[in-house]
Amino acid sequence: MASDEDQAASFSAEQYFATQPPPPSLEADIVRVQEFVLRQRAAKRKVVLVTSGGTTVPLELNVVRFLDNFSAGTRGATSAEYFLKAGYAVIFMHRQFSLQPFSRHYSHSTHPFLDFLDVDAEYIEVKSAERPQLIEVLKAYKQVQKAGTLHSLTFVTVNDYLWLLRAISKELYPLGRNAMFYLAAAVSDFFLPRQKMSEHKIQSGKGSLHIEMDQVPKILKPLVEEWTREGYIVSFKLETDNALLIPKARAALARYGHQVVIGNELHTRKYQVVFVSPANGKPAQAENEEELDPSKFSETWLRIDLAVNPAKEIEEDIVAELVRRHQTWAADSS
Repeated sequence: MASDEDQAASFSAEQYFATQPPPPSLEADIVRVQEFVLRQRAAKRKVVLVTSGGTTVPLELNVVRFLDNFSAGTRGATSAEYFLKAGYAVIFMHRQFSLQPFSRHYSHSTHPFLDFLDVDAEYIEVKSAERPQLIEVLKAYKQVQKAGTLHSLTFVTVNDYLWLLRAISKELYPLGRNAMFYLAAAVSDFFLPRQKMSEHKIQSGKGSLHIEMDQVPKILKPLVEEWTREGYIVSFKLETDNALLIPKARAALARYGHQVVIGNELHTRKYQVVFVSPANGKPAQAENEEELDPSKFSETWLRIDLAVNPAKEIEEDIVAELVRRHQTWAADSS
């Protein structure tokens, strides 16, 4: 029987979708997702939903001002490439204008595309030092295009994100254990309900601004219990205090009942993460975090040495570990 806390979390999700309108493009987006999933089922491929980038919280109906949840989408875009390389089909649900697979190598801020092009009379050529990487990236991109294994769609607001996640999850439901959810997006914790928004731009010059926001519903619980009961669900936990990382990850597993939390500390996330999972496949339940039995959970650390291999991306090892775990999960019908 669900606890009062769980019932409240589920009720909050239901109330959210009953009171907040879907994005205008939702229906068209899901038709394309349906077509993509059908093709992958016919090809007997595993499918992973990768969420990436941050969400915004509009403060007005005619949006001028908003709160943002910063994320460039590096982990999501990088991981999507490694999932594709591992043979998965990828639904890449990302913040509009955030990094994307393949094109991420040529970010306008870190590696501008125009900087390594030369003009010779009427011809454009790539500088010789840049050619090997460009050829490798372009080949991989063309192979994915030919195979039809990458489908991208965008969100901007936290409302867009929640509606898309629920709808896509339901489309992946028929895949059962062949579906994975890699929830790497940085989702806002609070939002302003439509009913509380100003219709027009909030005017300045009237002193301080006071806004009371509501908590975004915890959607992992309905995701696990309703939307896609057999999916392999991976969530992320980012902390600035290392001492909180594993306890918070254990608490999330106990509360929501999914398979893996990947913990990362803000300043070391590019070269060190920890996989926290239930030791026996079923997280222990407890009334509060202090009562959780550590022996009921396992931790696996992944680390890379950037001094030895500065080009190494930790997402390669993260995806390899998840693919191994997911294969075991998919094969275990119990």
